Amino acid sequence: MPEGHTLHRLAGALDDAFRGRVVRVTSPQGRFATEAAALDGATFEGAEAWGKHLFCDLGADRYVHVHLGLYGKHDVHAGEAPPPVGQVRMRLVAGGDGRPAAYADLRGATACELVTGAGRAAIVARLGPDPLRADAEPARAWARIERSRTPIAALLMDQKVLAGVGNVYRAEVLFRHRLDPYRPGTSLRRRQYDAVWADLVDLMREGVRTGRIDTVRPEHTPEAMGREPRRDDHGGEVYVYRRTGQPCFVCGTAVRTAELVARNLFWCPRCQRAHVSRSVQ
Repeated sequence: MPEGHTLHRLAGALDDAFRGRVVRVTSPQGRFATEAAALDGATFEGAEAWGKHLFCDLGADRYVHVHLGLYGKHDVHAGEAPPPVGQVRMRLVAGGDGRPAAYADLRGATACELVTGAGRAAIVARLGPDPLRADAEPARAWARIERSRTPIAALLMDQKVLAGVGNVYRAEVLFRHRLDPYRPGTSLRRRQYDAVWADLVDLMREGVRTGRIDTVRPEHTPEAMGREPRRDDHGGEVYVYRRTGQPCFVCGTAVRTAELVARNLFWCPRCQRAHVSRSVQ
């Protein structure tokens, strides 16, 4: 599933292509046909992301809410739109206004719905703070984490706690801060949470800039270590994600994996030693 940086990057691409322009809106697949007809000819006011959710403002209190889910893709292209190929749920087209022609196709999304401003607000109200948003309130996430005995690795993936953090970022930020993924939220200190939050902000901003997830520090890059670059469909250089059984770049211990809340968790058992509660020491 795309992580938050992908949605923020997509919002920027949609803004660059369509903001302030009259757009043709269609649904070649037909599942969004009624809504597309109502939006056709509207002015694209802008796009924004909140966590893994995308909102396209078409004016007159109308927003297209998109959640890509596991299989969704929303591709933005320059040039004249060719005949649609495949199951295109929604197509946006702009041109003939003195600016370069552009089109965008949405396929396979879990959600593609027309909502009002109130509907958008209701969706956002269910989400935790997004590290990529300037209006984020990290204290809201901390208030939930410090009261929860749920493992921190599960809390970081809970979109009601933190919006936009997915499986890669949660594994990597926990490694970077030497945190046992199974330690309960109640055991975390505020300074540890603040450091994790700040690191997520920096890592995810870099993800927006580059379009990939890179989490290794300069001394652990392929060039610095004399190793082969990572080859994976997710791209980017990482410490533990999808590196099961491979040696940790820091200590050489084999990276472990286990299932937690129906997702694969990756960690180094030496760098991220098991947390022992003070009550049993």
